[in-house]
Amino acid sequence: MTMALVEGVTHGKDGGRKDADVVLGDDWVAPDKTVESEVRSIREKRGLFSLNRSPLTRKIITFNLVALNFLVAGILFLNSSRDTLAEQKAEAVRVEAELIANVFEVQAMQAQSVNLGTGEGVNVADTLDTLEIRPGLQVFVFDAARFLVGNADATAQSAGLSIAEKPTVISDFLLTVWSSISAVFHTDTNQQPLTLEDILRRQIEETDPTQTRIERSEGPNGETIFTALSPIEVQSGVAGTIALVSFAPQIDAAVRLERESVLQMFVIATLVSIGLSLVLASTISNPISNLADAAEVGRDRHRRNVSSGRIRIPDLTARPDEIGRLSGALRGMVAALYDRIDANEQFAADVAHEIKNPLASLRSAVGTLRLAKRPDQVERLLDVIDHDVRRLDRLVSDISNASRLDSELVKEEEAEFNLLDMLKNLSQFLGEDAKRRGIEFISDLPDRPIMVHGLEARLAQVFVNLITNAVSFCEDGDAIRIWARRRENRVLVVVEDTGPGIPDEALTKIFKRFYSQRPETDFGNNSGLGLAISKQIVEAHGGVIWAENIRPTEADATSEPLGARFVVGLPL
Repeated sequence: MTMALVEGVTHGKDGGRKDADVVLGDDWVAPDKTVESEVRSIREKRGLFSLNRSPLTRKIITFNLVALNFLVAGILFLNSSRDTLAEQKAEAVRVEAELIANVFEVQAMQAQSVNLGTGEGVNVADTLDTLEIRPGLQVFVFDAARFLVGNADATAQSAGLSIAEKPTVISDFLLTVWSSISAVFHTDTNQQPLTLEDILRRQIEETDPTQTRIERSEGPNGETIFTALSPIEVQSGVAGTIALVSFAPQIDAAVRLERESVLQMFVIATLVSIGLSLVLASTISNPISNLADAAEVGRDRHRRNVSSGRIRIPDLTARPDEIGRLSGALRGMVAALYDRIDANEQFAADVAHEIKNPLASLRSAVGTLRLAKRPDQVERLLDVIDHDVRRLDRLVSDISNASRLDSELVKEEEAEFNLLDMLKNLSQFLGEDAKRRGIEFISDLPDRPIMVHGLEARLAQVFVNLITNAVSFCEDGDAIRIWARRRENRVLVVVEDTGPGIPDEALTKIFKRFYSQRPETDFGNNSGLGLAISKQIVEAHGGVIWAENIRPTEADATSEPLGARFVVGLPL
């Protein structure tokens, strides 16, 4: 793998790299010299990160950010820091409210009657002055009729004790945006906000006056407040209520700082996620774009009818992933397409050549016919014309069948069938024709079925061609044998005869189109396409076919052949 990565790298005089087979950034990209100039220019215009032009890149970034947003939202939603701090704050306020109420109750125990509104029994103002109220608290004293009779404010003292807050830029920005959006849907009722006294009085009225309770609500300015309501109990009942109010700026500030830290990490994670997504997308979308660009260049050239030569698909097969497989598959498809184009061109040239021969013979016979005077000469020329016409008809029919073969092999549905049943039927039918010619026909097929997946009719055409070809070369007294054997994951079917054999120089040519090695007496009766079609069908099924001569011994290659043998190998 290392050799593959460094192969092809050259350095100039300055030590810089001039070319390389693998370029990091586009990740496993072929060198420029192997890529079409048009594709290379498109790649240069696209750049490394193609966010605006690549839908795939946008999808990768969007999905990563959506997952990250869900994570951050979950962290903020499930954060329990504020609730913990609020519980601690509320418990402290409740305890202090009970202590202040106990002070008033102790003073009331020395008096015969208590009325907080008139100051009878307890002097509310003097009592509040003697108390050391914790900074940040407000004390309100209500009588039994829920009228405010005294209060003490220590919130101003907390201002000097508060620690300077860190800046919360992101939180403040989001709060501003949310306030602007919510203001659009907020309906102004023109109601005057309640004062803190009214809020406390309403809480006292709505709750049990004999129980100490904690209330959490919004203050006159929308701030969060904690209120502890504790009764002042005397012998005659409840003389009043202590309302201890604690504002929660410290809690809000701590929660805001914690939220700011989470949002800062979210911003950093977002930037890192976008960067990594772009790098990931560049290794995915850019190579795919290169493949698409190469295909589009060929399409555009075809539309413009420009002779462009062969389109080269970028070689990304060094990538150990699906994109490398896709590149290899596309390159293989393009190579197969060009091979098919070359084969069609060669086929057209061969067809033109083969048709010219009978046409030339016809033209010569027709020209001579005009000059012939004797009836026997005319008759002989008409026989030649008839022979050439039948030869042309046979040739055109075989060419038509051969030209349709590729499309038919693709369109027809493959199925599993018993190969031995097909061979037995062919042997029975074709064996009768051979016996009428005095040729012994031997069928040596096993009893156990051999199942093959493919096109039964097309494979039958192969064996019909091989058997009829053997019959045409055999004479009276010769023999033809067909046999099949199973070998692990394949099956071998052999058709052999005791005919004259195949010339050694023709063994490599007999499967070519229009090649025929026949006696002069049989001239023009065969197109030379039978074996070529057979080879095409067998190879389309993933098999192989070859021909060989039967000799007395394998070592004696110079001996006269005892016959010919055709072997067909098919996968199981």
